[in-house]
Amino acid sequence: MSEAAGGARPDTEDAAYPARRAAHCAGLPDLDAAVAGCRACPRLVAWRERVAAERRAAFRDWDYWARPVPGFGPPDASLAVVGLAPAAHGGNRTGRMFTGDASGDFLFAALHEVGLASQPTATHRDDGLELYGVRVTAPVHCAPPQNRPTTGERDTCRPWLEAELRLLAPRLRAVVALGGFAWQTLWPVLGAAGWAVPRPRPAFGHGAEAVLPAAGDLGELRVLGSYHPSQRNTFTGTLTREMFVGLLTRARELAGL
Repeated sequence: MSEAAGGARPDTEDAAYPARRAAHCAGLPDLDAAVAGCRACPRLVAWRERVAAERRAAFRDWDYWARPVPGFGPPDASLAVVGLAPAAHGGNRTGRMFTGDASGDFLFAALHEVGLASQPTATHRDDGLELYGVRVTAPVHCAPPQNRPTTGERDTCRPWLEAELRLLAPRLRAVVALGGFAWQTLWPVLGAAGWAVPRPRPAFGHGAEAVLPAAGDLGELRVLGSYHPSQRNTFTGTLTREMFVGLLTRARELAGL
């Protein structure tokens, strides 16, 4: 039995738990702790714990995290990078978003190259990695089978991202969406945070850029689209290192970093 299963509270298994709990998170540490205790999606709970029990041979000595993976980065970040979900043997193993898999290797090497990460590698939670002005997160916090969360799982998990961006909103100036899934998921989340979302919604593409005007206490926000740094995209050259570094450089400038 995983650590999460052994100490779970019954209310964390309620599908309404993310919406109920996220609304009352006063800061990112509180939010991250609440995310890590969530068990609202039975299929994802079963999968993440099965992966942790069976493991890959290369990771047989690891004590898998096997819980939802919170976002990672400073609470005053002006740039957010939003992916899809943790990898079964990546974030689900290490407990840190985009850590321990090929996509994360590509992402953190590029963040380091543009001066937003203290080191080019991310291997485990205590490896010393720091992010500078950037928060890395995802719309779905549990590893899904075949990297494909259902629409219902996405919607159940969405309040966590809404709360995270709400807490970042006063300083947030740019968001990078890694892939079409993140791009589509972001618009209602940004609307809930207080920005006016363009209509019709902008089409996704690598280098796509949308401007959300300042609203109330919120500053102008730029939303940039990037192909996801998946192995399929990077191996085929759909996303090259140069393309990704160029886009992150643009995002860093827009975020004032």
